[in-house]
Amino acid sequence: MISITSKSPYALRALVELHRHGDSGPVPIAELARRREIPVQFLEQLFASLRRAGVLRSQRGVKGGYSFARPATEVTVLEIVELLDGPVGQDSTGVFADAAEAARSVLAQSTIAEVAEREARAAGAAMYYI
Repeated sequence: MISITSKSPYALRALVELHRHGDSGPVPIAELARRREIPVQFLEQLFASLRRAGVLRSQRGVKGGYSFARPATEVTVLEIVELLDGPVGQDSTGVFADAAEAARSVLAQSTIAEVAEREARAAGAAMYYI
């Protein structure tokens, strides 16, 4: 079956926020959590897994925080989902295997940078009527 828990969407939101900071140095996890309204302790667990997997790197100290270990243009949403929630569609059969493959394809084609760009376009495209 296709099973994506709340871990992946929360991590994706925080990674998009991290990408928005660019290469200005490590970003404190508390700042990312505050900006995206994610519990800090939950985000710490998610980022620890992503750090161990080589997606993120951390720096301790006063100017510490997290940054990408690889460019956000190379980190796919599928990679994040499978690191945090396990293989998408594992043990699926029939129509569910087809659905899982479609989901895998969409997630594999989307990078963190692309999700951030899409989010920025959506925020800038707000229409106001008087």
